[in-house]
Amino acid sequence: MTPTIMRQLWSIVEAAQAVTLLQLDDASLVQWLVKQTTKQALLDPHETDYLCDYIQAKLSLIRDLAYERQQP
Repeated sequence: MTPTIMRQLWSIVEAAQAVTLLQLDDASLVQWLVKQTTKQALLDPHETDYLCDYIQAKLSLIRDLAYERQQP
């Protein structure tokens, strides 16, 4: 995964509503983030697989960030 794709992913996470990130189950959240990322960058199947694995590994961090944004 290129640094550009990684930056795009984290930009999407930051721009997404916290409720969206917290309400989706793990599989749906991974698919939603991959879909949002592929709207901005054309990925080959290998990159998409790597992105899925990366997101899966970072789900708890993504949810923690979303939860923190929800707090007053």
